[in-house]
Amino acid sequence: MILSSQEIERRLGESSQDGALVIRPYAPECLQPASYDLRIAEDLELPQGICTLAHSLEQVELPADLAATLRTRSSFGRRGVLVTAGFVDPGFRGQLTLGLINMGPAPLTVRKNDRVVQMIIHQVAGAGHAYEGRYQDSTGAVRAR
Repeated sequence: MILSSQEIERRLGESSQDGALVIRPYAPECLQPASYDLRIAEDLELPQGICTLAHSLEQVELPADLAATLRTRSSFGRRGVLVTAGFVDPGFRGQLTLGLINMGPAPLTVRKNDRVVQMIIHQVAGAGHAYEGRYQDSTGAVRAR
């Protein structure tokens, strides 16, 4: 099940011991009917055909019963931007590293706070264990380890 904006807001309001969803800093204008738009943390120049690592402005914490899919927002997709980092495991905490590829006809500038990626949050049926991998508590754009 994909969480609606109302369910996202409800989960954001829960206490952390109840398995709260955390998106910090939260911006109400980023909340969409069934997703949350993530902003880029710094100005970037995206050359043509190259994967550039960027990171979300937001720090995200997913409880063990939620996972997320990351998709390019249509406004950037129409300019030729693709996002390669596509899934966030239940229990992940940290800033999200985003691989941005510019497939457009010219270099593209992305500005800090641009809403490039939408995070679609899913309920995980029969939630198991939470993510404890090497990217836990990430800060900034993290290269492959």
